[in-house]
Amino acid sequence: MNKSKQFDLVVIGTGPSAGTVAKKTAENGRSVAVVESREFGGTCALRGCNPKKVYTNAGNLIDQVRRANGKLGTFSEASIDWSQLLAFKREFTQPVLQKSEQSFQKHGIETFHGIARFAGPTTIQVDDWQLEAKQIFIGTGARPVSLGINGEEHVTHSAEFFELSKMPDHVVFIGGGYISMEFAHVVARYGSEVTVIDRHARPLKGFDPDLVDQLMRWSTGIGIQFICGSRVESVSREENGMLQVVTADDDARQQTITTKLVVHGAGRVPNIGELNLDAGHIQHSKQGVVVDEFMRSVSNPHVYASGDCADHDQPKLTPVANEQARIVVKNLFAESAERKPDYGVVPRVVFTSPCLAAIGMSQWDAEQHGFDLDVRYQDTSTWGSVRKTGQDCAAYKILIDKKTDLLLGAHLLGPAAEEVINLFALAMKFDITATNLKSTLFAYPTFGADVRRML
Repeated sequence: MNKSKQFDLVVIGTGPSAGTVAKKTAENGRSVAVVESREFGGTCALRGCNPKKVYTNAGNLIDQVRRANGKLGTFSEASIDWSQLLAFKREFTQPVLQKSEQSFQKHGIETFHGIARFAGPTTIQVDDWQLEAKQIFIGTGARPVSLGINGEEHVTHSAEFFELSKMPDHVVFIGGGYISMEFAHVVARYGSEVTVIDRHARPLKGFDPDLVDQLMRWSTGIGIQFICGSRVESVSREENGMLQVVTADDDARQQTITTKLVVHGAGRVPNIGELNLDAGHIQHSKQGVVVDEFMRSVSNPHVYASGDCADHDQPKLTPVANEQARIVVKNLFAESAERKPDYGVVPRVVFTSPCLAAIGMSQWDAEQHGFDLDVRYQDTSTWGSVRKTGQDCAAYKILIDKKTDLLLGAHLLGPAAEEVINLFALAMKFDITATNLKSTLFAYPTFGADVRRML
């Protein structure tokens, strides 16, 4: 027999946006329940951006030491100890595992473990519990897309990659997005051979092609092989434990790669498949729960969603999810939902070594929209600020509207790109013209000061 409880709010998921919505609502005196099908804490803290940064920091540090050797100092051979790296990563993830659920409970929130499924517009079924709620928030994030290939069970997902205590001497990454490129650079700095297989003509399709091409040339030089324009057809395990990866290009030409580890980096999809959304009268698409400008379901006014599991036109990134969650808290129990997220223009970063960063339009997009463009593009590998780090892979492309002098897009490759891109984010959010940004005196010598030279 089902047991039942009633709440003002039921939250599905425990990641950054779900945690914000649940705790802020509880602080406002409402009764709240959270439901989690995995470990409490969510993808970002346990299996995503936070542990990822530990690994990419390791790869970047090794890169810096090797580039600086014989220039900025003399160093013995720098290397990554993978088991040591795993132990250090766990210093960040283990406290989340141990304290996340307690943190919810300290806010007076009831916690439930299991798969949440809608049993009606305002009813959530979790095992033998029926949770009735005035409002429901979905913050279930994303999951790896199904590859739809024979032998998919032999492919390692990013969450499993983060728990490996040793790294084999050859690794294949399927897909050329953030996950593959970031992990590939770390594994290459470890010393393993790396192969990235991407069905597109080049990886990182959402980034400027000129800068991606430069990064690919640099990556090839550190031991990363790219097989582009090909798809993986199957993965099979041999008797000796090795994996056979079969690829095929558009002309059906096949290639077989033998490796010890195959990692999924072919993209993610909204994690909504088990929610039984139809029973909740919740419209959804391949991009997630369909929401209006207030982050409310367009078909069920009792339901809100944000982040990677919601269908919206912003990048599926943690800062976006956090901003959406902030607005959901404002709208949930208001007399009418009126608050909208204030995104500005959202920067994107691939934490390779060096980093690749972007904000705003691509050159192709700007041209398609008919802007009269001033395109400022230069390889900056010879600039003093870059050379002083020992690096020799850097470039920028800035897009300016000639009519208004406003920035339309900024694309950066090189040391500190992940930080400098934030200056462009600030300028674009508040309509600071290229001329005014160039006239700003930045601390020198810094990478931020290079912005004036770019403009």
